Formats: sequence, structure tokens, C-alpha cells
Amino acid sequence: MTTMNINTVNSLPYEDFVSVFGNVVENYTIVAAAVCLQRPFNSLNDLEAAICDFIDALPETGKEGILRCHPDLAGRDLQRGTLTKESNEEQARAGLDALESTEASRMAQLNQQYKTKFGFPFVICARMNDKDRILQQLSERCGNEVELERERGIEEVKKICSLRLHGLVNTDKLSKM
Repeated sequence: MTTMNINTVNSLPYEDFVSVFGNVVENYTIVAAAVCLQRPFNSLNDLEAAICDFIDALPETGKEGILRCHPDLAGRDLQRGTLTKESNEEQARAGLDALESTEASRMAQLNQQYKTKFGFPFVICARMNDKDRILQQLSERCGNEVELERERGIEEVKKICSLRLHGLVNTDKLSKM
């Protein structure tokens, strides 16, 4: 898919906007529905800022809800082929679709440990990491406190969102008519 300019983003019908941007925050279309109402945007940066502002304004339970929408890395959804297109590409790029059996076992164990402790899955921007770094971060972050992990997870969501947005919208500012 080719990227669209901000004029096109601003002119999309509501349903199309939600369809196109509904997964920039994994499985959380309410973000796209909410920020659609803030159009017109002057730039991709303005659209991204609106999404981040929406996320930041959520109560802690809402932020945890966003985190719960993310799949386990190298988990059941990857094995079953039921990940979203975006997550599948991101996990494959990080090498999570080709783990050796010991790595897969370690990942499954750490994912379960993390979810048991925090109540939401481990979130990291897979496109900015490889499988070794992801395993290292997952192991280290299991030792954090809930508040810190919620904050770290949301920051990772924003990185994922930014990369997904940049794949959909070019960075040109609003064209003058």
C-alpha cells in the first residue's frame, strides 16, 4: 500500500478512517474513532500527537486495557497464524517466527511469568529489536513494579503506533490550496 498524504487522511469518511487507522494501536480501534473527530490535522506529527494525547488521557485501567490487546510475543497467535497483519510482520522481522525450541520455551515461560505478575502481556516494539534483545528485555522487565511496567508498555505502544503511522501517511505537511 502506498502512503497517503495528510489531505487524504483528512478527507477520509469516518468508517474509512477507522478502518485504515484502527490497528495503529493494536486491536484498539477506539483510538482511531476518537482522533478522527479531531480532524483536520496539519501533518502526520499532529495526527500522532492526537493519538498519544488520547492514550495519555486514559485512566490507568484504560492504559492496561490497551496493553491487554497486544498478543504474546512468539505466542499462540503467531503459531496459529491469527495475529494481525501488522503484528505478524513485526514479529517476523524480529525473528520471533523462527525461534529455536529452547528460545521458544524460554519466551513462553517469561511471557507467562510477566502476565501473571502484571496482568497484561509484555509489550515491546519488535521492529526496533531482535529476538535476543526482546528475550533480554522480557527477562529484565519481569523484575519491575507494575506502575513502571504500565508506563514502559505504553511507551512501547507509542513507538509501535508511530512506526505504523509512518507506514500509512507520508510526512508532508498540509498542502495549501
